[in-house]
Amino acid sequence: MYPDAGDQPGAGDVASPPSTGHPAECADPIARAEPAEPADWDRLPEPVRARVAEVTAMALAELPSADVPVPLRRLARFTPAKRARLGATAILAELRSSAAFRTAVLAWWDEHRPGELAAGSGDPLTAAAGALLAGDPDAAAAVQAAARRGEAAELRAERDAALSRVDKLTVELERLRAELAEAREQARSADQRRDAEFAQLRRRVSEQGAKLRAANDARAAAEHAVHDLRRAAEEELAAALAERDRERERADEERRRAARAATEVASARQAAREARQADEVRLGLLVETLGGAVAGLRRELALGGGGPRPADLVAGATGAPAGAPVDDLAALDALLTLPAVHLVVDGYNVSKTGYPELPLADQRTRLVGQLGALAARTGIEITVVFDGAGVVAAPTRGSRGVRVLFSDKGVLADDVIRSLVAAEPEGRPVLVATSDRAVVDSVRRRGAHALPSAVLLARLVRG
Repeated sequence: MYPDAGDQPGAGDVASPPSTGHPAECADPIARAEPAEPADWDRLPEPVRARVAEVTAMALAELPSADVPVPLRRLARFTPAKRARLGATAILAELRSSAAFRTAVLAWWDEHRPGELAAGSGDPLTAAAGALLAGDPDAAAAVQAAARRGEAAELRAERDAALSRVDKLTVELERLRAELAEAREQARSADQRRDAEFAQLRRRVSEQGAKLRAANDARAAAEHAVHDLRRAAEEELAAALAERDRERERADEERRRAARAATEVASARQAAREARQADEVRLGLLVETLGGAVAGLRRELALGGGGPRPADLVAGATGAPAGAPVDDLAALDALLTLPAVHLVVDGYNVSKTGYPELPLADQRTRLVGQLGALAARTGIEITVVFDGAGVVAAPTRGSRGVRVLFSDKGVLADDVIRSLVAAEPEGRPVLVATSDRAVVDSVRRRGAHALPSAVLLARLVRG
């Protein structure tokens, strides 16, 4: 139960609204101030709640700001319909809790639209809304009457809708009966046509059965013939495949023999070409050596007359034999004047003896440069050999008559030097610059002169 306007504090100072024709308003003012028993706002039927919200929304925008509760002031800028739709819950809450607000709404309706909220307006929902706003003791009865009228209206609408559906279903039933009769007639006609077609198809099946049996017999005969032909073809194919495999094996064998022969021929040609090139080089060097020796002999004969010199006939003394060591600069210079001399240098042995403080790359560069200057001055052939196992930079390129070689992986530079000495023709003067005792012994056995690294370095420094 909610208190009436007379129960609010200061309610005696609020002006009485104009008369709306309700019996409660025609009574004595003292009687109106007595508490009334309004309807339960929490259990109002939905149609009555909606109508109360609509009635309040119509008056909300034109009420003085002081008469509008704070939560509803933001709704004043909406249209009445939007106010009723969006603010119905807030409106009903304020109406339930504020008798002053209900009085203000009722006063606006009496002033601007008098008589529309009266009980005899003809609309039970509007009358119930007016009774709720006025706090009429009969408001609960008005709400129930409006609810009953609404339920009766809904029942009449449902009845009318049901009758309309019955009429539609009756028409649909008649249509379906007509369609059923037509469908039955069509089914009878279809049955007759089906029987005729069935008899015709039976005759055709019988004819086709005879043809099928004949075709099956012909197919069996054809399959037998094909089987015989296939067996004969398979036998011929097997024989042809066997012959082909034999021929292919013979061809593969011939091809392998031809490949081996071609490889042997190519190897023989390569060996012959290399042997010929080596022989030509050796022969050229030998001829060059012999020519130099002959030229030197001629010079000696021209200077010394037709016989031996006295010094040549001294007993107990001989010239330097082949393979003798060269221990001083004078002996080295004498050998460097011989024609077609080949100087083979043990690279790291010489460079580490002369300038061990330098990195290996700088040692190689410095030694090759000094050897190039020596080759330019003397015109001799110089080959320098380095171990190639630890070389990570680009190899030093030979310049000005110096050949630079690096041993292959797993091969020592000492072995390369021995191979170079062995490749030279017999009779050509060969000098090997190294202090490695094993290399010295091996090259001297092959007739080469051993040149200590210190002597070569002294010659290179002197220029």
